[in-house]
Amino acid sequence: MSAGAPAVAGLFVAGSLLLAGAGISKVRRPSDSATALRAAGVPATAGRVRVGALLEVAVALAALVAPGPIPALLVAASYAGFAVFVAIALRRHLPLASCGCFGRPDTPPSWSHVVVDVVAAGAALGWAFSASASLPATLLRQSWRAVPLGLGGLVVCGLAAAMLTSPLALARHRQPRSEDRP
Repeated sequence: MSAGAPAVAGLFVAGSLLLAGAGISKVRRPSDSATALRAAGVPATAGRVRVGALLEVAVALAALVAPGPIPALLVAASYAGFAVFVAIALRRHLPLASCGCFGRPDTPPSWSHVVVDVVAAGAALGWAFSASASLPATLLRQSWRAVPLGLGGLVVCGLAAAMLTSPLALARHRQPRSEDRP
């Protein structure tokens, strides 16, 4: 990577895209997110979840195009909040079939969710303090290297989304464990 692109650029792209995708999903289908939040004691309605999801999308889009550290710090704060929510849900053994990340039944909350959230928050913090003007400006300075950087971000985003919405993990979660069977 050249001196013009911070090492976290690909992860920052991935985290921002993932945040936008999750927000769009929750705007369309807020009920699972509202259910997860209510289970944790947060008074949530479909309307409140939609407003929060629209803010997620706005933060993600700003992070992808706006200059300065503020959008990246907002992405970091978003992911830090998600990590704390999922960690608390796991520690309290809240009966969540879904964390509501993508506005539909997806993979139940797990420590993998926390890891993804912490890595995304760390990448966003790294980006915020990297002195990069904006993501588009940074990518334009990379010339041909912007292609693998952008594609890498898309691949990481896709892998994280697949891990967080794995149909196999969801099916495994729904099946009774051997110790639960009569």
